[in-house]
Amino acid sequence: MNNAQFPSVLLRRWLAGLAALLVILLLVVYFFPWDALRQPINRYVSDQLGRRFEITRHLEVHPGLTITVVADGVEFSNPEWARDRYLVKASAAEFDIKLLPLLFGKVELPRLVLTEPEIGLQIEPDGRRTWALSRDTSDESAVPDIGSLLVDQGTVKYLAASQGADVTAQISLAQESTEPLPLHYKASGKWRNEVFSAEGRAGGVLQLSKNTEAPFPIEVNAVAGRTSLTAKGSIAHLADLNGIDATFDLKGRNWEELYKLLGVVLPSTPPYKLRGKLARHGKVWAVSQIQGVLGRSDLSGALSFDQSAAVPLLTGKLQSKLLDFADLGPAIGLAPATGKAASSPRAGKVLPVATVDVARLQSMNADVSYSASDIRHVRALPLDKGSIHIKLTEGVLQLDPVSLGVAGGSVAGSIHIDTNVAPAAYTTQLDAHALQLNQLFPEVKTSKSALGKISGQFNLKGRGNSVAQMLGSASGDMAMLMGKGEISNILLEYMGLDGGEIIKFLLRGDRNVQLRCAAAAFDVKQGLMTSRAIVLDTSDTEISGHGQVSLANETLDIMLDPAPKDRSILSLRSPLHIGGTFAAPSAGPDQGALAGRVGIALVLAAINPLLALAATVETGPGQDADCRAVLAEAAKPKTASRPPAAGTR
Repeated sequence: MNNAQFPSVLLRRWLAGLAALLVILLLVVYFFPWDALRQPINRYVSDQLGRRFEITRHLEVHPGLTITVVADGVEFSNPEWARDRYLVKASAAEFDIKLLPLLFGKVELPRLVLTEPEIGLQIEPDGRRTWALSRDTSDESAVPDIGSLLVDQGTVKYLAASQGADVTAQISLAQESTEPLPLHYKASGKWRNEVFSAEGRAGGVLQLSKNTEAPFPIEVNAVAGRTSLTAKGSIAHLADLNGIDATFDLKGRNWEELYKLLGVVLPSTPPYKLRGKLARHGKVWAVSQIQGVLGRSDLSGALSFDQSAAVPLLTGKLQSKLLDFADLGPAIGLAPATGKAASSPRAGKVLPVATVDVARLQSMNADVSYSASDIRHVRALPLDKGSIHIKLTEGVLQLDPVSLGVAGGSVAGSIHIDTNVAPAAYTTQLDAHALQLNQLFPEVKTSKSALGKISGQFNLKGRGNSVAQMLGSASGDMAMLMGKGEISNILLEYMGLDGGEIIKFLLRGDRNVQLRCAAAAFDVKQGLMTSRAIVLDTSDTEISGHGQVSLANETLDIMLDPAPKDRSILSLRSPLHIGGTFAAPSAGPDQGALAGRVGIALVLAAINPLLALAATVETGPGQDADCRAVLAEAAKPKTASRPPAAGTR
């Protein structure tokens, strides 16, 4: 043999021998009785994790860079602090595990199949979780990376105190593999501490890997209290519920109840039915193509809820073609059916006492606009359209601008509420412009004969957590002014006070009277309105007045003095005293004199919370210089007012 060929021959022999050894090793590994190592593996895993792990019946291993493990009977206990005994207890388990990451202490399971499992998942507010495969269960790096999960005939329990979640789900797979949604589930328990139940269908294999984007089809029918949801669509990333694309139908008793379930602050509403599209990308939930009804009002638009910041942000635009005013009742503290305060004050009081939920207003930010093209069924005030821009930033609520179409005119301005102080601080600046007198009282048939435009301004500041508290502490000024026009007894009918002959007595019967000017202006301090001007000047009578109105006690104390411009029976009458409460006003001569209906209406309109949304002053076409001076004086706030009427408290 040539000496030069000897090394190559030797090398080939060594390689052949090594290959034969590897084949033998592979055969040994492949045919190795792995079940003999079942008990040592059970002890090793239990010692490493500090909790019991046991393959109870049989173990089979198929080695490779990705190892396949088949276990007949698995019991894997939860940590001692957990409520449920087992993390996983299954009649059978089969999974793939990557070898190289395992050598570096990382568990990657591309595939996991569980048969008849009991799964107990629990996460604590301090970060401890039962599925972390380490003695330190708060270590997020110890959480296994699971690619796909298939569960057949099992129970999954999930407990998370910080989320108010305690959920139990029953899962089963349809026997026919051709069914498009073979996974059937039923769930019940609590979510955000609210009782719920749900059922539906889904795709068979759950793709849990964050690196896998495979739309997972799902259908949901859920009920929580009086709120129900039906949804159908897909989820691109099941691990974090990202990439949701679904259609939904949602109905319930009150939008406000969604805060408990979703953490989104919404106004109180009548029963609703909505449908639309739901999407989630990253930390942003988007609801688009909204169509539905709230009570008898339609609603459309889109909303977005961004949870990427520490304080979530709600943005969007909503609109109604037709708004039934009664449907606004719950949002402003009134019951839709009766129009009375939803949270009734003490007997004899009318101002709503429903309190602002400070915690909710501080739980999120918002930037939402709403508009209504047509407003119907308004009894107290003839609204025909309106829009509002709502901004909520760090507990500060701003309604700016508020724009309302009222009686052929407009009411515009802003409302600012700061909930970061206790009680909440508010500022209201509202202007009323050119409200048509013949449209102002829609329930009074004779109002069509009246002519004239009313304008006004309301500037108030106060503290309180309800409308009653806010007005009861209010300071500022308010005024309602009117220039030249005509009036009849419409205000008498509208106010519904006793003494139907008073206006006829003051204004010579039930006929239109030429009005030169009218004004009712008050300075307000700590809930007490003190008049600086109360004037109604007609062609034959001048009525002046003074007095106080208590917003805190909801009482009236106004004196009106009629002065005829010619000799008439009016000169024989005594002043008129307006008293009583907002709920039951009264009028009578002297000790409560004769009530000129126009004067009463002007006074009461000035303290009506709906009319308190007023501001820019237009004095009308009156040419009389004295009226011009009267209106200018009434519109100018003063630091001091004339003495109150007798008997004011």
